[in-house]
Amino acid sequence: MMMTPRLRKFALTAHVTASVGWLGAVARFLALAVAGLKSEDAQMVRAAYRAMDLTAWYVIVPLSLASVLTGLVQSLGTTWGLFRQYWVLIKFLISILATVLLLLHMRPIGHLARVVAETTLCDGDLAGMRIQLVANAGAALVALLVATALSVYKPQGLTPYGWRKQQEERGMPHL
Repeated sequence: MMMTPRLRKFALTAHVTASVGWLGAVARFLALAVAGLKSEDAQMVRAAYRAMDLTAWYVIVPLSLASVLTGLVQSLGTTWGLFRQYWVLIKFLISILATVLLLLHMRPIGHLARVVAETTLCDGDLAGMRIQLVANAGAALVALLVATALSVYKPQGLTPYGWRKQQEERGMPHL
């Protein structure tokens, strides 16, 4: 079912807002992760990891879910379709994978926030986990930038399903 132009613009606005917000929140998270890893000021480290936990739960998770949901609505309610164009499908898969990985990594984020609330971290404390948070946030940022680029450039390429649907719409037999 195709959306009306007014509904399509509303859905697109919601999707762009959620997606850009998600990208910006991940950039903020990365900055906090670097500050928490590199700072020698105990108060800065404590504030960074506690802010990361809040940012992740109250900003990043809701925006990632909103981005996936509004992207799904956009793809199913417009001629782009979810399975017709490779760029749409790849972008959707990036968003789903990023959201699943985010949810899986919420436990270490919360653990680190609880540790800094109760104790003071020294340089070597939980170093592996702290480095992993920086790496994960960097990878998430790259993935979201790739999804953004796909949205802007919309590389050509129909999936086999999209090609069949295009042939059907033109009234041509498919091979």
